[in-house]
Amino acid sequence: MGEKMIVGILKEIKVQENRVCMTPAGVEVMIDNNHRVLVEKNAGKESGFFDEMYEQAGATIIATAAEIYQTADMVMHVKEPQPQEYDLIRKDQIIFTYLHLAADEQQTHALIKAESVSIAYETIQKSDGALPLLTPMSEVAGRMAVQEGAVCLQMANGGRGTLLGGVPGVEPASVVVIGGGIVGINSTKMACGLGAKVYLMDINLDRLRYLSDVMPSNCFPVMYSAPRLRELLVDADLVIGAVLLPGAKAPKLVTRDMLKVMKKGSVMVDVAIDQGGCFETSKATTHAEPTYEVDGIIHYCVANMPGAVAMTSTLALTNATLPYALQIANKGWKQACIENDEIVPGLNVVAGKVTCEAVADTFGLAYTPVEEVLT
Repeated sequence: MGEKMIVGILKEIKVQENRVCMTPAGVEVMIDNNHRVLVEKNAGKESGFFDEMYEQAGATIIATAAEIYQTADMVMHVKEPQPQEYDLIRKDQIIFTYLHLAADEQQTHALIKAESVSIAYETIQKSDGALPLLTPMSEVAGRMAVQEGAVCLQMANGGRGTLLGGVPGVEPASVVVIGGGIVGINSTKMACGLGAKVYLMDINLDRLRYLSDVMPSNCFPVMYSAPRLRELLVDADLVIGAVLLPGAKAPKLVTRDMLKVMKKGSVMVDVAIDQGGCFETSKATTHAEPTYEVDGIIHYCVANMPGAVAMTSTLALTNATLPYALQIANKGWKQACIENDEIVPGLNVVAGKVTCEAVADTFGLAYTPVEEVLT
């Protein structure tokens, strides 16, 4: 085991972000492994985890984020560092959180300048392509997308007044889910469970075969193409954007032009907004003001959907992130990467070099292969 690491747990400062990146139970595991854990005051309060619970687990409560940045070897967050934190990040400090750099040029340059070791939850990747630290939040966001979409469809919220499942004698709503990954599957399960008619689009035929096997009979897996999407949009009441290219900006699949064929008061939920969104008309919104309207179509583009169900999200997130955080703390980031190649794609910016090719490509920056920073 490497020497003891000081791990800092920060309070989230993004608008209405109620999650915390580690539960008291997670802190206890860290302390059992001889690490020191600093928790910013009230970091877990909104998720139902109070300072005294962290103290009982062995953490030290610290008054400000600045003090944690000054002291900790590894700083953990849920959301990316905000502009007021950029100057607090130290050289060689490990930043372990969701970064979503391809959608955030300002933060990318700030992390290059800081010369920190920035490891993104969302690009840690298993050999089969699965994204283990994005998966639990994708499960939450996928399920929430249908809940929120259903509420947006109510007339009081600007929607066309359609009940997703219909009732006997009245047809159910038509839902189009673009992307058959974790978000898409969870959205589809929820929408099908409510009785809607769901078209689930993907570009991978093997994936569609699998979905055809496992999904209920009111789900219709469809091969994605722009013309086919346009046809389905004509009848759609709810459209869910669930497309992900790991680490890269999301492609714009629903164009402004396509909104013209849609019914007024129908709803679009863009779960890909963290990576820039997959609708041309998407712009990030907050839980305080979640929706806006373009050409008569309601858009819901909240960039931290799981923050609204913080208790569930925090538990799910700690389950997934803790094993990786522990490896990084126990072995140091370099040795952890050498021993576990799932962590390697998580390295986004290291010592001023961009080590994630998708991020380098997005902003026209020089790309440094990870192998060079690991030697």
